[in-house]
Amino acid sequence: MTLAGDLVTLRRELHADPEVGLDLPRTQARVVEALAGLGLEITLGTGSSSVVAVLRGQRPGPTVLLRGDMDALPITEDTGLPFASANGAMHACGHDLHTAALVGAARLLHAEQRAGDVVLMFQPGEEGHGGARAMLAEGLLEASGTRPVAAYALHVIADLPHGVFHGRPGPIMAAYSTMQIDVIGRGGHGGRPHEALDPIPVAAQILTAAQTYVARRFSAFDPVVLTFGEFHAGSAPNVIAERATLRAGIRTFSAEHTARVARELPALAESVAAGSGCRAEVTFTPVMAPTINDAAAATVLENVATGLFGAGRYRQLENPRTGSEDFSEVLAEIPGAFGYLGAAFPGAAQPAGNHSPRAVFDDSLLEDAARLLAGCARHHL
Repeated sequence: MTLAGDLVTLRRELHADPEVGLDLPRTQARVVEALAGLGLEITLGTGSSSVVAVLRGQRPGPTVLLRGDMDALPITEDTGLPFASANGAMHACGHDLHTAALVGAARLLHAEQRAGDVVLMFQPGEEGHGGARAMLAEGLLEASGTRPVAAYALHVIADLPHGVFHGRPGPIMAAYSTMQIDVIGRGGHGGRPHEALDPIPVAAQILTAAQTYVARRFSAFDPVVLTFGEFHAGSAPNVIAERATLRAGIRTFSAEHTARVARELPALAESVAAGSGCRAEVTFTPVMAPTINDAAAATVLENVATGLFGAGRYRQLENPRTGSEDFSEVLAEIPGAFGYLGAAFPGAAQPAGNHSPRAVFDDSLLEDAARLLAGCARHHL
């Protein structure tokens, strides 16, 4: 079978049997099997189902890291594909393609005579489970014996032009943090609110104040995207609640603004609550850092894409995307670049986006993705 055929077969096996989070034993076993015969030095994670594989060159040289994430989402698939998942999880973000593409890059690089080493990072737990951080803690960057000089990753995406690679220098994805605000008042009878401290209007004031604050205190050219996705309070229409809870997701694009919102938004909530006689308990949780591409590495990704596939197969993103990605943890340690590949199934009038139960990705692009990753490594080796 051809490389493209092998990768499609692997991807569809992974797609039919997805696993969520940090514990992916069946996925890990398939990856190890797919890497057999390449002479790799393979290390399995102890705190997760990660796979770190070192591909040695024929001569001394630098080390380059390539990443492919492996985890799925807790989504019931609704695509009708013959290889659709039936276990209540789904590769709705295309990580099955990322895994297969990294296996393809390993096979391409193994067939070449070159200097230096390649660290292949097969990562679980990208979808908010801290998989990259766990792998870094277990010595990912020391796997080859020398720290990587560059790191690259590629992500398929449904709402970009089909078959076109995308990148940009600087911020390419947002940091993601969550904030929970519990407003504590004093419950009472709905007909006698003056005898109670109603936390619901105070929570509403905090919500409005926070939205105004980020719009007026942060530059529009380094934005803060604040979304209150949850508001919970009360149990009956004639009862003043004791507590109201707000939960927000916050996207930022620089380390400076990530630190500022972590400091200033809790203080704002506490101040508004205190002004009405209530109390606010705020939990601010950084989940992922901003994904920031090194300018030189972003140029490597662009040059490799255009050199392999022509100028029409690469476009520079005008703005960062507001999703988040824990490859940011690697890029905070190693200069590198994160890119996209438009991979919605061709012919779909309105393709379902990533994380949709109807998301369908075109796996005929897998060999191109593998060649791009291998080419980025080859540039340094």
